[in-house]
Amino acid sequence: MTLRVLVPTAQFAQAIRGPEIEAIVWHINDSPEDALAADVLVTERPREFENRARVGSIPGLRHVHLLSIGSDWILGHMPAAVTLSNSRGAVEDATAEHGMALILAALRELPTAAVQQRRHDWAPLWTSSLHGSVVLVLGYGGVGKELFSRLEPFRPAALIPVASGARVLDDGRQIHGTVELPELLPQADVVVVTLPHNDSTAHLVDANFLARMKDGALLVNIGRGPVVDTDALLAELSSGRLRAALDVTDPEPLPADHPLWDAPGCLITPHMAGNTAEFVRLATEITVEQLGRISRGEAPLHLVE
Repeated sequence: MTLRVLVPTAQFAQAIRGPEIEAIVWHINDSPEDALAADVLVTERPREFENRARVGSIPGLRHVHLLSIGSDWILGHMPAAVTLSNSRGAVEDATAEHGMALILAALRELPTAAVQQRRHDWAPLWTSSLHGSVVLVLGYGGVGKELFSRLEPFRPAALIPVASGARVLDDGRQIHGTVELPELLPQADVVVVTLPHNDSTAHLVDANFLARMKDGALLVNIGRGPVVDTDALLAELSSGRLRAALDVTDPEPLPADHPLWDAPGCLITPHMAGNTAEFVRLATEITVEQLGRISRGEAPLHLVE
């Protein structure tokens, strides 16, 4: 039996096409027509909120495979009995790498240097650094672990991993629980959020959380926008007490007239942490493997409950 698969690009269609797979190019955000009947949808997260519901109107759908780790956007739109998988293993490195870029760019004042370059203004800057800083990583899943390993060679004064529950790893590393945040936050020069969005993490980074961060500290978010209370963050940025580097925001996409764009000390990238050629290569490999398993009647990898 031929497996009918909706894919977002012709590149994916070429990669997965085979004797038992019919690839149909259909992009959940950009294709104006309704989706044709299909067994599997391979999709990225739609940019426009209203397009998320299109998942529920695909005739014959049996499985959705996400070109990402995060699945919060789709859970409320999944038809009954349709299974869901993600691209775990393809995006963690790219996201951690982008997190490092945001941290270093913000600490070393690269946005300010870029403005000076456009003005032809040779004015050397004195900056903070990752070397000698205390860095708290909030979230110790796939992305958090990859970020942690990249931070270590920069010789921070301390690295503090925090997860939902405290535990000690086999190598003796202490993972702190979120209940310890009130005591840990005042120590950190940099706080990096790598958490997914769910009921337990929504607005975890709220006014009380931010108030406990030390003056001049940097908040980096490479997890999900709704983990951070945007209004509370805006208040701290507007006062000049904290800085931020954000790849994700709430709302998202960030409206052109939103005050976060112009908030002092805030560096913003448009949810692009996973957007690399290497991610596409790895995600394509995972997708091909997934479709092969489904066509053979085997359980898909990386199922999301």
